[in-house]
Amino acid sequence: MTIRPIIGFPDPRLRMAAEPVTRFDAALRVLAADLLETMRAAPGIGITAPHVGLLQRLVVLELSPGEVRTYANPAIAWASPDMTRHNEGSVSMAGVADEVERHARVHVSYRDLDGAERFEEADGLLSVCHQHEIDQLNGIFWLDRLSRLKRDRLIARYNKLRRA
Repeated sequence: MTIRPIIGFPDPRLRMAAEPVTRFDAALRVLAADLLETMRAAPGIGITAPHVGLLQRLVVLELSPGEVRTYANPAIAWASPDMTRHNEGSVSMAGVADEVERHARVHVSYRDLDGAERFEEADGLLSVCHQHEIDQLNGIFWLDRLSRLKRDRLIARYNKLRRA
């Protein structure tokens, strides 16, 4: 397992849509393991292949220690009409976070590392993480969910942190 370099905001690859995973092989398992190690080192609770510059639809989540979840080609199949707010950030923009409004519950379709089709219902933090990471796979960086004023302030704060 390797800790891969994380691309930082405002790298244009963070705004590009990822391609579907088509090969469920040893290389995909290595990438998933590398993403897990990279995410833990960041640290973070979620990471996508685009965060390390690979435009593949692969997500790794670890919301509590040892409970690793890996999703290839995840998609939201259903989203509840009720909304929730949660503090979000990114491994590609370390040190800053803000509240983002998301659907309170989602149903997600995905493939596991063997290529088998799976479905998952999620609420709470898991629901937020699914939406956040699937947005990233679609080229939507979490900042895009903020108002222009909040986004500009957050970018200014991030730039100040990077210069320090």
